[in-house]
Amino acid sequence: MRKKQFKKRSAKGSLMLVATFLIGSAVLRVGSEAGQAFARQNPEPPVQSEMGAAPQACEPPEDLRRLLEVFKEREARIEKRESDIRNRLHALAVADEKVSGKLVALETAEEKLRATIALAEVAAEDDLSRLTTVYETMKPKDAALLFEEMDPEFAAGFIGRMRPEIAAGVMAGLSPQAAYTISVVLAGRNAEVPTE
Repeated sequence: MRKKQFKKRSAKGSLMLVATFLIGSAVLRVGSEAGQAFARQNPEPPVQSEMGAAPQACEPPEDLRRLLEVFKEREARIEKRESDIRNRLHALAVADEKVSGKLVALETAEEKLRATIALAEVAAEDDLSRLTTVYETMKPKDAALLFEEMDPEFAAGFIGRMRPEIAAGVMAGLSPQAAYTISVVLAGRNAEVPTE
């Protein structure tokens, strides 16, 4: 029985001790926070300046003011440079567009010119082929009389285009001087072509 009584007393004592600690803790918390609550309820009036206006910002020292001015000037220079660069980039973009447009027009004109030159070369070649055929169908003596009157380089061009047997007949009908000159022109036509 004593054991039961001792257990009941010690359980009641432990509970009382825990309850005392909890109450003490609550009192301490309320006490410490109460001071802050009272401080919040009665704030001190704001300090008025001598003139009765709101407090003014303090002026920075002279060396800081100079430093701030230097930074402001530098920032202004940088902004101006950035603006100049943006303007130049815009101008370059506009110029690039114009140049691109002109390049396209130039390429188109070049293609048209190539086509025209090709047509002219084909037409000239056709004309030379027809004229060579006309000289080939003539009697060799008649063609020789005509070639005798031509410039030797011009005559050599036609003789070089003729079939060899017909060219031989025309050359046979030429005077020795004309035949020699035309032969020299024919032989020297490709003398300046690189051999390597």
